[in-house]
Formats: sequence, structure tokens, C-alpha cells
Amino acid sequence: MSTLNRKKVRQRIHRRIRKKLSGTAERPRLAVSYSNQHVYAQVIDDVTGTTLCAASSLDKSIEKGSSNSATAAKVGSLIAEKAKGKNIEAVVFDRGGHLFHGKIKSLANAAREAGLNF
Repeated sequence: MSTLNRKKVRQRIHRRIRKKLSGTAERPRLAVSYSNQHVYAQVIDDVTGTTLCAASSLDKSIEKGSSNSATAAKVGSLIAEKAKGKNIEAVVFDRGGHLFHGKIKSLANAAREAGLNF
């Protein structure tokens, strides 16, 4: 009996999610990912294949810290501010195959509170 590889399981879930959603110019995709050290978020137009804006825990406006829910909330509010600066009000949320829990949930809630609709 083989053991499950968590990375492969997450990638399979992400492929299944990406079949169903895509970002357009009117409603781009908010893609979220994280590592053990940092949290990343991008607003992507999949029709043209361009990143409209991005934010991460590497930005100078966010204090250096660990990759936790508080840092993810700061990244969520920062990506919402950058998106609103580019006149983007509504996005499609792409959780990247991760569970909607912890860092992903706090980033999403902070982006919603900062004015993004999804």
C-alpha cells in the first residue's frame, strides 16, 4: 500500500479547482500560496496571462515575521489596497488547493474587509 504524498494531493486538488475557475479582465483571479517562511498573493488576468498586482510577506510595508495567520491577514489587506488602486473591485478566489482554513482564511477575510468582493 502506497503512502499519500501531501504535495501531489494538493496539486491534484488545485488542478481540479482550476478547471472550474478562471480570471478575466472584469473579474481577475486572486491566487494565494504560501511556504514555511512567506505568504504570497497575486491578482491574475488569465485571458492575457498577466499579473495585475501582487503582494507578499516580503514587501517592505509588512514587518518581518513568520508565515502565520497574522502575516497572511496583512498580505490580504495589502493585496486589496493594491487591487483597488488598479480599479479592481471583484475577484475570483483561488485557494491553490489548500484548505480554506488558517492562513488562507485569514488572508481572504482581510481582503474582504479591505473592500474586495468574492
